[in-house]
Amino acid sequence: MTKLQDLADVIRSSNAGASMRTFDVMFDDPTHFERVRKSGVLDQKTIGSLYGLEPEVIDVYAYEPALTIKITMPRSVMAGNPDDTDIDGKQQHAPLLTIEVPD
Repeated sequence: MTKLQDLADVIRSSNAGASMRTFDVMFDDPTHFERVRKSGVLDQKTIGSLYGLEPEVIDVYAYEPALTIKITMPRSVMAGNPDDTDIDGKQQHAPLLTIEVPD
């Protein structure tokens, strides 16, 4: 197995409004994109378990023309809330890095 961080060229997170977070997993190599997409490792259930969310509140989209998989989910606290530890949502992608992708 190979870690997602070794197949994707960019893995990043960001706010998608004050109440949502978005993740982009981008590839330069179409074979890596297809391998990850077909493996199903970036499904709602896996992402939900990583972030402590119910799978039905997570959306996962594969956009082949851009070789990108996009994930959106609700934030646990609103951006700017005193309990918010990452107001821009830029540091939330780390759990995705070590997802194992089967050969």
